[in-house]
Amino acid sequence: MDIALQIVDKAKELGYDKCGIIPISQMSGYGEKLEQRIQRFPETEKNLSKFRSFSKPQEKFPWAKAVVVCSYWYGRYRIPSNLQGSFAKYYLTDGRRNEQSDGYKTSVAFEQYLRDQGFQIAFDRHFGITSLRWAAMQAGIGIVRKNNFLYTERGSWQYLEAFLIDQPLEYINQCNLRPCSEKCTLCVNACPTHSLAEPYMMCRNTCVSCLTTWSGWDLRNEPLQKEFGHWVYGCDACQDCCPYNHNSWSDAQEFPGLSDLSDHLSLVQIVEADYEYLEKIVQPILWYVPAEKCWKYKVNALNAMLNNYSPQYLSAIDGACHDREPPVRDMAVWVLEQLKDRNII
Repeated sequence: MDIALQIVDKAKELGYDKCGIIPISQMSGYGEKLEQRIQRFPETEKNLSKFRSFSKPQEKFPWAKAVVVCSYWYGRYRIPSNLQGSFAKYYLTDGRRNEQSDGYKTSVAFEQYLRDQGFQIAFDRHFGITSLRWAAMQAGIGIVRKNNFLYTERGSWQYLEAFLIDQPLEYINQCNLRPCSEKCTLCVNACPTHSLAEPYMMCRNTCVSCLTTWSGWDLRNEPLQKEFGHWVYGCDACQDCCPYNHNSWSDAQEFPGLSDLSDHLSLVQIVEADYEYLEKIVQPILWYVPAEKCWKYKVNALNAMLNNYSPQYLSAIDGACHDREPPVRDMAVWVLEQLKDRNII
């Protein structure tokens, strides 16, 4: 059997939904797309410039000849109802660090398989070693739709992994997905902060997912904080509204530990949580927030309380005014001021 086909078949056997292999030279096209994004949103260059190397991974890995890219469908997992609309589904079912998850086991097994076959490989399980969506699109795994997410026949609920290998192999899937309708603007209209300014063009600096994870460290002075709505960590708005995601979530399988965790992630519970719990239990799952900055979970929850105030929140907000972390205290005091200014309390 052809070596490339053997790799693809093994990837599927181990649990990936799809797999493809492209020459490493095909990553060069990503550079042009990245520059278009930076030109459209110059304020993002500081954050996006580090991805320029993704279009030429062979500069860091001169031995690399091809990219093996795989998709894992996480739309199989049951999302507790109390977390829906507040925590992005991808982050709740993130298998990159959860060693009990099927996704993690699939990834580890496939990496070992490639090594056992004698390939020299480079791989970054956490963040990717090159542009994952671009590689998947070039490999025929799916297409990128107007909300910038990669879609397969099962919708956008996929996470991607890419492995550089030292042999010039190729396997391109046949992709027959229909493109988005030219008239459809549902995802653009649904974006809470208008970060998705136009089809295929998103400003990272104003994305709710970024502002609740990587950035947004001072929500008191964040002009978009009102637009976060219920979101505490991440955002699914542009994916949830997409017609190509209609009925694409199966909700049939439990993700390890998620049901137990959901019992402790109400807004009040987050704000009142012990920091040891946040650091040891929550942060390993919602790990884009560094352990030393676990106070951000509380700040985000306080913001959600302000945006969707209920009298049951008042005691927790009052208590947070005496939290051990200054950013939480400052946020809580500010939230109370905002509630009074708006004649809510």
